[in-house]
Amino acid sequence: MAPLLEIKGLKTHFSTDDGILQAVDGVDISINRGETLCVVGESGCGKTVTAMSILKLIAMPPGRIAAGQIIFEGRDLVPLTSNQLDEIRAKEIGFIFQEPMTSLNPVLTVGEQIAESLRRHEAVTKKQALERTIEMLKLVQIPNAEGRVHNYPHQFSGGMRQRVMIAMALACKPKLIIADEPTTALDVTIQAQILDLLQDMKERFGMAVMLITHAMGVVAETAQRVVVMYAGKVVEEASVDDLFADPRHPYTQGLIRSIPRIDLDSEHKARLEAIGGSVPILINPPVGCRFAPRCKFAMNVCTEKEPLLREVSPGHRMACHLGDTQLGAAS
Repeated sequence: MAPLLEIKGLKTHFSTDDGILQAVDGVDISINRGETLCVVGESGCGKTVTAMSILKLIAMPPGRIAAGQIIFEGRDLVPLTSNQLDEIRAKEIGFIFQEPMTSLNPVLTVGEQIAESLRRHEAVTKKQALERTIEMLKLVQIPNAEGRVHNYPHQFSGGMRQRVMIAMALACKPKLIIADEPTTALDVTIQAQILDLLQDMKERFGMAVMLITHAMGVVAETAQRVVVMYAGKVVEEASVDDLFADPRHPYTQGLIRSIPRIDLDSEHKARLEAIGGSVPILINPPVGCRFAPRCKFAMNVCTEKEPLLREVSPGHRMACHLGDTQLGAAS
């Protein structure tokens, strides 16, 4: 069966005063129906730009999709106009933004904002849209939904605003939800509640989820398959079990080693390992492997030739010049 969404060779660039910033540079990602795919990496790795490129939510200009295809249910979204994409946004693909306070309109009630999507994409009356909106608020566990539907965004806590965003994204029952770091700035308890809610909604509606995150703990809890991005490129892809059991790319290994662990006794605990350096500026990215300046296993070839994304075991791909034996020993 063909993937629900298939991204092929995506390049998204931004014009700046200093030159062209290659935020996403040749990314290939696919998502199957009903699957939860996590895209993980540090800030600046290109994961959010990749997600926003799917529905052309990046600012154009200065941004533009320079190359590639974004195929959703057999249809390439890249050539579509904004009006054509409006028929897909919310109805077929829902988007949950990172910061709900800046994503919700402060001068409209949350009910008006959810109902707007319903009335645009479905043949419902104003009364029916209100009833469906209340139903969605109840579904995402907002107490007193009948009363809160008339409240404004500032009258909700951060966690409740994110629940409103989820209700809005799910209102038209899309086939794919893209969630861009939906738990950022929320405390740990609320984070867990939001992730549980997303999982519950996924199972209830049978939709696929593309979850953007920088937290490997979130990946371990939610993902079925994982794509690791670094400096605008995919460096590793595997099932969540394979990725944590046998991480192949040195960057992935570094991300996993940076996770605090509570399963070690005091004798075996050690300082968390940090990945030295920072993500390169993508106006003039390094030649060869973009992770080479930060990699403790870097060889001469790493700064001369870009590694290709290749399969190292069934369903497990990575882009690194190190041999399979060396990578296994390194992890």
